[in-house]
Amino acid sequence: MVKGLYTAYTGMVNEQRRMDVMTNNLANSATTGYKKEAMVAQAFDEKLAIKIKDTSHWHNMPEKIGYISLGAKIGETYTNWDQGPFQITDKESDVALGGKGFFAIEFTNKAGETSIKYTRDGSFVVDNEGYLRTVDGDYVLNSDGASGSQYGDGFRVQIDPSLKYSIASDGTIRQNGEEVDTIGVIDIDNYDYINKYGENLYDLIPGGNIIESEAIVEQGTLEASNVNVVDEMVSMIQIARAYEAGQKMIQTEDSTLEKTANTIGRV
Repeated sequence: MVKGLYTAYTGMVNEQRRMDVMTNNLANSATTGYKKEAMVAQAFDEKLAIKIKDTSHWHNMPEKIGYISLGAKIGETYTNWDQGPFQITDKESDVALGGKGFFAIEFTNKAGETSIKYTRDGSFVVDNEGYLRTVDGDYVLNSDGASGSQYGDGFRVQIDPSLKYSIASDGTIRQNGEEVDTIGVIDIDNYDYINKYGENLYDLIPGGNIIESEAIVEQGTLEASNVNVVDEMVSMIQIARAYEAGQKMIQTEDSTLEKTANTIGRV
């Protein structure tokens, strides 16, 4: 009977986690280049493999196959990398990527530490010195900096801010008919090695490798979030109902335990 309380409780915790993911998706539905997240449960064969090999439990031993868990467990949280819809802005410095790939950014945190981050958000601006920057002021790296994972003055995209410019599909920037620089676009061989950093940026963790991207650069366009608001709202309703079911189960178990203690216990 008590196991039913644990099952209901852990089920409610998991539904709360799913709700956190859904609300974060909705909060970023208007964020340029945002990729939505989702949570999934594990298939039986995957769960069985974990029971045989997993030693992460409190007793530091694999679970027996016949062991009954005290609750439910979410399989994993994953990122949906599907292409978002394009929005035409006709702004010269706005660019979007058609296909798999990332812009490389020279990012400096509040502590003054500089590193390379990656993003799909191409809402850039050109400063007074001609450097291409993000809306937060971080430098956009050129092709040499992006492919070589290097940053600094020689690896930032820079143009003449007083002249008109055009950006080709391969990221090449031209002014007065001459090539002046190239926006760095790269891809990662395995997206399992990409972590969300925050501020619409991604980190490449050890084990991931930079490869050449086949993405097409579209000037005057931004990639919108791939979050479907209607789908997220429907999922939120389902999650709320599942959470309520867990509450009712706890109330039922509590009522049964009360009768056991007060009625049967007196006998």
